[in-house]
Amino acid sequence: MPAITADTLTLPRIAAPTPSDTERPVRSITTGPQGYEGEGFPVVRAFAGVSSADLDPFVHMDQMGEVEYQPGEPRGTDWHPHRGFETVTYMIDGRFAHQDSHGGGGLITDGATQWMTAGSGILHIETPPAELVESGGTFHGIQLWVNLPRKDKFAAPKYQAIEGNQVGLLSSDDGGALVRVIAGEVDGHQGPGATYTPITLAHSTIEPGARLNLPWNRDFNALVYVLSGRGSIGPVGQPIHQGQLAVLGPGDRISVAAAQTQESRRPALEVLILGGKPIHEPVFQYGPFVMNSKSDLIQAVEDFEAGKFGTVPPNALMPHRPFGG
Repeated sequence: MPAITADTLTLPRIAAPTPSDTERPVRSITTGPQGYEGEGFPVVRAFAGVSSADLDPFVHMDQMGEVEYQPGEPRGTDWHPHRGFETVTYMIDGRFAHQDSHGGGGLITDGATQWMTAGSGILHIETPPAELVESGGTFHGIQLWVNLPRKDKFAAPKYQAIEGNQVGLLSSDDGGALVRVIAGEVDGHQGPGATYTPITLAHSTIEPGARLNLPWNRDFNALVYVLSGRGSIGPVGQPIHQGQLAVLGPGDRISVAAAQTQESRRPALEVLILGGKPIHEPVFQYGPFVMNSKSDLIQAVEDFEAGKFGTVPPNALMPHRPFGG
């Protein structure tokens, strides 16, 4: 799991807790079921079974892979629409190609993030590049949907390409954990992602036996998803492992510890830490549309069918099907 690595001894250290700080307690731990997305790539439905109130301002999250594809196996999505939210694709390992109907596009690879504001409506595709389909290889990433408040539902579509070397890098106070800040702020250090909804998104690698204790905005909710490995979370150290999501209660700080021993192929605890300011608005979702009412959803479908989300560009990127498949 390469993402972006660094020598934690040379990075800014996260401040240790003060006596008045409180750790966020664990409210629930759920295990995401496995499924398939797009043209058939395996995912873990990270938010399954969690109430929308606990997730707000997030709507949906899939862990894509981790899978070692054989030649001809990699799959992505075909062209499809979105409205009313932002999609975030974070590639931890492997490559994904993106293109959309508003001119955005590029290759997302090894620690890079594609941040697409669907807003008023957009068409896009995400698919493994042809060379990866032909050769096979490791594929591992996250797709996160961040809701937009009613006032921003029809914002102009936008695309941000965040390269891996642009993220903010921090170390835990003892140097045992690396924190990559993709969006928002951790202990005064800002990530590069520009968001409509105030959120923080970070990926941390915690070495065996080490503990990460980081400050967290009291106005934000707090979610910790285990990408790989096993450890414990919260003030009483509840066990947590790969594919599980912890919802935390109120407090000043988030505490996650890696187990002293890990599997040989998963040498550290890898966690995604995310939270944001709840929007507190009705959420009506129908497939790729996230709106505030049923009538909004009907309008979204009608607008899409009327071609108001743009058009697929000439010579557009298409899913690569090898061997004439």
